[in-house]
Amino acid sequence: MYGAGEIYPQSTPVGEITKEQWKARSTPMVVGYTAHAAPMQWVWGAGSAFPAEYQGDAFVTMRGSWNRVPASGYEIVRVRYENGQAKSVEPFVTGFLTDGGKTHIARPVGLALAKDGSLLMADDANGVIYRVAYTGGKAAAATPAKAPAGPMQEQANKGNNVPLANKRAETDAKGQLSVSSPSFAANGMLDDRYTEYADGVSPALAWKAVAGAKSYAVIMEDPDAKPVTPFVHWTMWNIPAHITSVPEGVQEQPRLSDPDGVLQGRTTRGAPGYYGPRPPVGEPAHRYHFQVYALDKMLDVPFGADRDQLLAAMKGHVLAKGEIVGKYAQKQQPQK
Repeated sequence: MYGAGEIYPQSTPVGEITKEQWKARSTPMVVGYTAHAAPMQWVWGAGSAFPAEYQGDAFVTMRGSWNRVPASGYEIVRVRYENGQAKSVEPFVTGFLTDGGKTHIARPVGLALAKDGSLLMADDANGVIYRVAYTGGKAAAATPAKAPAGPMQEQANKGNNVPLANKRAETDAKGQLSVSSPSFAANGMLDDRYTEYADGVSPALAWKAVAGAKSYAVIMEDPDAKPVTPFVHWTMWNIPAHITSVPEGVQEQPRLSDPDGVLQGRTTRGAPGYYGPRPPVGEPAHRYHFQVYALDKMLDVPFGADRDQLLAAMKGHVLAKGEIVGKYAQKQQPQK
């Protein structure tokens, strides 16, 4: 693939000529796919687990775009070839989009051929690998495969429709922790720059030190979000005991170097670091709970872990907890 929506013949010698040189010497067949489908990985030919008619085609994982309406991608597509030229792009494995395309249960990324001839698809929304193999008769070859919605939806919905972290048993604590912010007042409105409608930088937080604490953790959640409730916007842990504040604009990466060793986990969106408010236009203000926990230990939790993994490690180690709540509503449709 050279550009968005352009697929060139299989016979194109990769790395030997430029795109312009190729176009100058011939007129290749070009086929298109929907914008923002986000192709991630390409595999030539199906394995022995598929009929012969699949062998000359290509397969591509489409991760999808979270902010496109209607949604595109979130599937594996088959690129049909005839005589070395691409003829069409069509769905091959679908069913990852749910709720009328408003949410998803997987994000296809990696794609590889297994030794048994099946296709292996990596899903970076759930951190799992799915095996795709052909089992039907000849007539079934033209029908896109459907993802096994039951188990996938069950996994994707884990942690959905649950209480806020500070209301769960994993965070039971005897002490109270005082949390404040120089970026917004308690129960006040958040500035646009802290949202995904604008700059998307994290606000500053501060808290009072807790005696005996060995580390602190931060969890930010929106209990007003749908269909995932609460929506996890931020998780951070292993903040050293001598640090009692977080500056504005923390980098969105799994591990921080200042202070060294502080880790960040996956949001509901699936990426590490802070993900700012982005409530639907016109809805009443959503509440964003910035929760801080004082812990009696450093946590043995890998970076990129989700909220539930973090809470499981925190259980029985929370000395005190507190929060500050900010609000945000988007009244006008943002400019494109």
